[in-house]
Amino acid sequence: MTNQNIGKYRWTICALIFFATTVNYLDRAVISLLKPYLTAAFQWSDEDAVINYTNIEIAFKFSYAFGMLFAGKVIDKLGTKIGYALSTCLWSISAIAHALATGTMGFSVARIFLGVTEAGNFPAAIKTVAEWFPKKERALATGIFNSGSNIGAIVAPISVPFIAENWGWQWAFVITGAIGFVWLVLWFIYYEIPSKQKRLAQAEYNYITQPETGESGTTKEVDSAEKEVLEPISWKVLIQYKQTWAFAIGKLLTDPIWWFYLFWLPDFLDKQYGLKGTQVALPVALVYAIASFGSICGGWLPMNLINKGMPVFKARKTSMLIYAFCVTPVIFSQYLGNINMWYAIIVIGIAAAAHQAWSANIFTTVSDMFPNRAIGSVTGIGGMFGGLGGILLSALVQKKLFVYYESIGQIGTGYFIMFIICGAAYLLGWSIMHFLVPTFKKIEL
Repeated sequence: MTNQNIGKYRWTICALIFFATTVNYLDRAVISLLKPYLTAAFQWSDEDAVINYTNIEIAFKFSYAFGMLFAGKVIDKLGTKIGYALSTCLWSISAIAHALATGTMGFSVARIFLGVTEAGNFPAAIKTVAEWFPKKERALATGIFNSGSNIGAIVAPISVPFIAENWGWQWAFVITGAIGFVWLVLWFIYYEIPSKQKRLAQAEYNYITQPETGESGTTKEVDSAEKEVLEPISWKVLIQYKQTWAFAIGKLLTDPIWWFYLFWLPDFLDKQYGLKGTQVALPVALVYAIASFGSICGGWLPMNLINKGMPVFKARKTSMLIYAFCVTPVIFSQYLGNINMWYAIIVIGIAAAAHQAWSANIFTTVSDMFPNRAIGSVTGIGGMFGGLGGILLSALVQKKLFVYYESIGQIGTGYFIMFIICGAAYLLGWSIMHFLVPTFKKIEL
């Protein structure tokens, strides 16, 4: 390894998990853009379309929620290299299998398998960041890979309607699902844990593994953090800590908001502004382009505060509070949209950006508070709660709310209520997290 490459390889790893997250979100976003095509193909009425689509969405969220719980344990058991590869391989097969569906039941089954297998992405990604980055860089690295969720959501509206228009909706699932196998090849070429990675210079290894005090790291032969991977912690132990519940409740309240944007934004643009098919591509892509900046900047702010001397945990919580306030203007998106549709798009984009900034930091709190061998499991527990929140939002709010207001011809009111929920969720989540964990305490397991 030449001197000019020292200090760069960990960002190659970050690029790999960014790519995986992009594919992950591309595969799950495809169906939201095919709703009009599926409605026509299966001759659903407007009310049937809302009910069937919501049921399909719930099937994904339910399986994703419980998949997250077990995925975290699997990642901790198998390690990041094999665990991540297995998850990506299986979710790519599941994504392609959507093309074989012939109705609501078929799509629900495909979504169940997609949800279970896609659940491995975030536990594996967060664990990879913890293995490859020192604490002060983890939020930035998390923000960068997490921005892949926005890129996936940008690529989807640009490509999926075009594929569906020209080759049919089945090919939209096949082509996007196949991209995961490209990632698998790159993963096996470039990835290994730091102590076994021959491309990694000793100087960068020392930087990655340095203690929090800033002292130099140890040699590759002495890597207790990586040995911890072999000793995962049981859920029974982890749920005894307030730190686990703070992360889980934060995810419960805020993950459903992102999923609302992901699954219902195209429908909102259709119902509110009459945009159909390829017409939604530009506004949806703009929302997620704005969100990408939020994801990366969300990781930069706490790192900057830490570099200026603020304690890590305080920097993380201060940043999250700022992002929570940045979401609240989404409540006024429809009012602004009555002036000009693009005002609504920009406000929703800012809210999505704030969510991604929040997400980059709430994920990083896990590696702040827990040792490496528990990161996958805690991330999985939080992911399960996030999925359960999505199910509750779909079943108790969207399914009842949207069906009712659709039936009386006032779907705009249903969306207004949803935007109020979106605007309040993060401040509530931050308050509960602060109450449970007011000061930083590293868990010793």
